[in-house]
Amino acid sequence: MADDLTPAEAEKEFWKSLKESNTGMLGLDQPGYHSQPMTGYAEPETGTIWFFTRDDTDFARDVAAGGVGGGGQSGMFTYQAKDQKVQACIHGELSIDNDRERIEKYWNPVVAAWYPDGKDDAHLTLIRFDGDDGRVWVSDKGALGFGYQVLKANLTKSIPDVGGVSDINLN
Repeated sequence: MADDLTPAEAEKEFWKSLKESNTGMLGLDQPGYHSQPMTGYAEPETGTIWFFTRDDTDFARDVAAGGVGGGGQSGMFTYQAKDQKVQACIHGELSIDNDRERIEKYWNPVVAAWYPDGKDDAHLTLIRFDGDDGRVWVSDKGALGFGYQVLKANLTKSIPDVGGVSDINLN
């Protein structure tokens, strides 16, 4: 496996991929807690990802229990691009931050479907994920390249080169 992927390259690929395919699994980083699928709106310049949810969900209540008025909950965002070229596991801090500017910026017809009263729906909640450290895997081999690497590894009794991995720090 190639290990020449730099942290800067890995971070760049992560943000680029997240912009194109922005759904992953988000949850509290604690034993026994199950992550759930969430659509994120990335701000690479600050290492922040924003998520719309409703305040009547278990997840929003759990985040709010430690995140209202400062402080926050330790969270984990796990990501795999639709094309499977980028995978990531990012630690960070979750908090409730109903930033009106972000609501305006990221509002779209898909988000609107969850809030019958629109942007002023009483249940609308915005979760802020401030990324910290993580690990990113990048493979640009594609399906054919992956198949070739597997075949080559089996024929030569070697390990396939399917991409690179790097630890990153988003803050």
